[in-house]
Amino acid sequence: QVQLVESGGGLVQAGGSLRLSCAASGSIFSIDVMGWFRQAPGKQRELVAAINSVGSTNYADSVKGRFTISRDSAKNTVYLQMNSLKPEDAAVYFCHAFQSKLWGQGTQVTVSS
Repeated sequence: QVQLVESGGGLVQAGGSLRLSCAASGSIFSIDVMGWFRQAPGKQRELVAAINSVGSTNYADSVKGRFTISRDSAKNTVYLQMNSLKPEDAAVYFCHAFQSKLWGQGTQVTVSS
């Protein structure tokens, strides 16, 4: 059974940084487009960043210049480096494998002002 397992969430002050990790089991990682989504209370889940198998990336306008998505194929892991965090970045962050249609369990990010 292929799984995605996130880690790295937590509480941080505004202006701080966090790095989220998503470890993928199985053989999907090397070929699948991977992404990070987030969902705040009362809001729809939204795409934050995505990366394909050759490292091409795209970002939501709200995080451009502050967040960086990357992947380590040797570790089957995708990362989301989040800098200059704002209170509006607070949400549950989910890892997603687009082609495999898999979701992780989510990790909470809380940003205090």
